[in-house]
Amino acid sequence: MSWLPIALVAVPLVGAVASAVPAVRDRAVAWGIAVSALVLVLAAALAAVFDHGRPATMQLETDQSWIPGLGLRFHLGVDGVSLPLVVLTALLAFLCFVHLAGHPPAGGRPGALVVTLLVLEVGMIGTFLALDLLLFFVFFEVVLVPMYFVIALWGGAGRRAAAVKFILYTLLGSAVLLIGLLVVRTQAGTLDMVALAGRHGAGITRSAQILAFLAIGLGLAVKTPMWPLHTWLPDAHTEAPTVGSVLLAGVLLKMGSYGFARIAIPVLPEGAAALAPWLGAFAVVGIAYGSLACLAQRDLKRMIAYSSVGHMGFVLLGFASLTPVGLNGALFANVAHGLITGLLFFLAGAVKERYGTTDMVRLGGGMLRRLPYVGSLLTFACVASLGLPGLAGFWGEMLALLGAFRPAAVLSRPLFLVFMAVGGLGTVLTAAYFLVMLSRVTHGRAVETIPLGGPLEPPPGPDEPLRPDEPPRPPLATAEGVREVLSEVGEGAEPVEPVATGAAVAALDREDVRQETARAGAAAVPGELGTAADDGGADAAGAAGVFGAGAADAAEAGRGRRRFGEVSAYELAAWLPLVALIVLFGLWPKALLAVTTPAVQSLLGSGAAP
Repeated sequence: MSWLPIALVAVPLVGAVASAVPAVRDRAVAWGIAVSALVLVLAAALAAVFDHGRPATMQLETDQSWIPGLGLRFHLGVDGVSLPLVVLTALLAFLCFVHLAGHPPAGGRPGALVVTLLVLEVGMIGTFLALDLLLFFVFFEVVLVPMYFVIALWGGAGRRAAAVKFILYTLLGSAVLLIGLLVVRTQAGTLDMVALAGRHGAGITRSAQILAFLAIGLGLAVKTPMWPLHTWLPDAHTEAPTVGSVLLAGVLLKMGSYGFARIAIPVLPEGAAALAPWLGAFAVVGIAYGSLACLAQRDLKRMIAYSSVGHMGFVLLGFASLTPVGLNGALFANVAHGLITGLLFFLAGAVKERYGTTDMVRLGGGMLRRLPYVGSLLTFACVASLGLPGLAGFWGEMLALLGAFRPAAVLSRPLFLVFMAVGGLGTVLTAAYFLVMLSRVTHGRAVETIPLGGPLEPPPGPDEPLRPDEPPRPPLATAEGVREVLSEVGEGAEPVEPVATGAAVAALDREDVRQETARAGAAAVPGELGTAADDGGADAAGAAGVFGAGAADAAEAGRGRRRFGEVSAYELAAWLPLVALIVLFGLWPKALLAVTTPAVQSLLGSGAAP
């Protein structure tokens, strides 16, 4: 019995339970960093002791009786398919806690968020280590409740509806998944995933394989997500807090695609061969649909969410080819998408903090001039996501398309050539929507609704006629409207944002404050308030006269905080490891392919043509 897989599951679980101790609860985020760092060290140790000369062999196994009456076993282990995902999960969880250290949750209750994230980590890592079908299902379900609370309690304005939609879709998918697993158990007489993969479908009739693959595939497709079962994803990503979006895109989506590689394809090869054309068709529709939907988005987080639908379409296309090349591409794209999209959501959170919005029209352009570090990293992440050669996003998509070019012998090559052509068009559309987004946000002239530190132009009077090029004017702000605007600016963002807003407001004299807030209530970009000033000499009393004591407190608290355009050490610590790995796997793909290739060949075995 190996203790490493058990420790990887037990440490975050014990850490979550220990978070209830008052001494720990008072320093919850630091505790979360310590626990997740230990899990990351254990994951690194797992990778270090893993025999890289035998990646196709299940290693470091723990196989103990769990529920003897039902023949269930607590069976954990790792091979070349699961090892990269275990390390990716531990890394992203640790980076999320580092991010939290500099950005306490906007909804408060940091201790509760730490407990929730640690329980979420238990389910994510356990899913990739489980080697019993029912144990896999249990870990697969463990993640649903904590992610629901992450969205519902710490998300944006529409968080409750997004959380309900998330839980309903995923629970329905899980019910269908369980039916498929029970069909396998009934036909094969075992739940052991290693034994089932070794049989390559022996003992399961073709009709039962098709039925089981359909049920398991639908259940996994909801979590992946595959078009048209993706509609829960944009809302969940848009409303989730930054750490929730990172883990949702970086890990939870991979749990669905991992199920295809670990269960559906090796255990049910005849069912996979029968339904692979349909899987490929839905995959390429998702690629095209996700790309076109991205072109129509105004919200940055929502655009990144739809981009995940397209990128995961390439993963499913690789699986549908039923070839070692295609499956390798799918597994590589899994890891690359987790790194790149995790970085994109970190950066989207930074944009939301500084501007108070992720609406690309309201951001107005010019980010490279105003926020050179954030703008440069956002450009890098977008270029990596569109599949530039030399970065991690290129290899997975290229291998998936190559697998479609020469699919398994049991599949129709002309049909898959059509899939390859549509997928190739998807790569062009991916480049298009990312470049359009960058032209809107990072390039061009910034919208000077409120000049950065410059003189304020008095707002037009209500009776002045409209200029020919002027849009209809909303009514001037009332005191209540100003409070609502400032509340909306702070909602869903890190605490530094309302502090910066309060300090900027207090830096102006009373008359300019009235003009500034009237414009903010009428048409200004809320986050621009944070750019006017961040001066330690702010007049807190003046702010209190207009906004009340809250703005004065914010102005006082804002003294000594970072200026608008700077990046904190916590942000760099969370972002730079992802940047380094994106470059590493882009320049040296063998570091990942050498681990996955033998394992993929073993999983396909004689059940699929080369």
